[in-house]
Amino acid sequence: MLRGYGKKSCMTIWKVKLSLFLNYFIFAILLNCVGTVILEVINHYQITKSQAGTLDAYKDITIAVFSFVVAAYLPRLGYKTSMLLGLALIGVACFLTPLINQMWMIRLLLVSVGVGIALMKVCVYSTIGLITKNEREHASFTSLLEGVFMVGVLSGYWIFGFFINSPRTSWLDAFWLIGALAALAFLLLASTRIDEQQIHSKQQSPKKDFIEMIGLIRFSLVITFVISIFAYVFIEQGISTWLPTFNNKVLHLNQTMSIEIASILSATYALGRLTAGFLLKKIHWLNLLIVCIAVSGLMILLLLPHGHHPRSTLIALWKDAPWKAYIFPLVGFFLAPIYPTLCSTVLSALPKNRHSAMMGLIMIFSALGGTLGSKLTGVEFGRLGGHYALSLSLIPLALLFLLLFFYHRQRKEQLSGVLE
Repeated sequence: MLRGYGKKSCMTIWKVKLSLFLNYFIFAILLNCVGTVILEVINHYQITKSQAGTLDAYKDITIAVFSFVVAAYLPRLGYKTSMLLGLALIGVACFLTPLINQMWMIRLLLVSVGVGIALMKVCVYSTIGLITKNEREHASFTSLLEGVFMVGVLSGYWIFGFFINSPRTSWLDAFWLIGALAALAFLLLASTRIDEQQIHSKQQSPKKDFIEMIGLIRFSLVITFVISIFAYVFIEQGISTWLPTFNNKVLHLNQTMSIEIASILSATYALGRLTAGFLLKKIHWLNLLIVCIAVSGLMILLLLPHGHHPRSTLIALWKDAPWKAYIFPLVGFFLAPIYPTLCSTVLSALPKNRHSAMMGLIMIFSALGGTLGSKLTGVEFGRLGGHYALSLSLIPLALLFLLLFFYHRQRKEQLSGVLE
């Protein structure tokens, strides 16, 4: 029985887990809706692709700055309180977005999402340690949570697709539904007891936590790791954010189908992570990632750099879509294991008192990589076209491939000594 939960611990813990699932599901929809939003605002507000490419920055830079500034203070504020604040913020923002219907509100929504996910991700991962009994249960629940996250990503494409396709609704109306889900999640979490006595009893000063997080950067192992994470998120965000627009502008699918068929990418990410969870029990993580990066690069190299022929009408039926629309999203199956596996290799070797500091660095460099990846892909999309813009992901992919070997060697030689 977990300390602090008493006789009804099983029911209480499952209520906490359900709350974490719902919270992560909602933020998965919002965190990965930028690709859909970009496609819609280009047409709805008549802005350029380069201007639309800056939208990711409102979310990702907010995540980076907010994580950097306040992560050390969250244990003092409380995980439950922090998650409630995040849900309240994005709930209000979602309700205001269709009411105001202005470009500045879209930007404000993405800033709110950035603040919310910074609060939510640190608190959710920290809460897992409070409701699990051992490392195996911790790993199992974390994998399940990431699976729910990918279901949220996948659901987001279909939710927006439904509202776009309906003649009686606008794409902005999707935010009413997401806001209602946030309100439901708020009520569920507010009525759930989370025992945070452990973090309060072991609490150190926020200044010390902040210095500890910054201090990790002095280690060459950590530097190699965060550059690797930056490169991966650059690739992932560039592809996932611009895939709906690629489908629409290059493959000539209509807007609804462009979004819905992009959901194949999320499905392959989910399948890739579940499969990797099994394979990592059998083979070394380095061998798996080498294969994943090599196959991903080969797919991008073979599928993207080809010319396309203009069409007078947009494709509206799945059966009429070109084969590339179905095959290219399969790259997600091979990209999917890279991020969680890299994070696992560094977190599993860290003592627990370093996890929050490392998570802060992971979130900061992930956000920066996502911002730069989306922005540069958007700029090159407008300048060179979609085929060549997405092909640019081969550059950070090659860098990541090389960094893997340095990271593996440094981890073997330095990790135990650095992190004692």
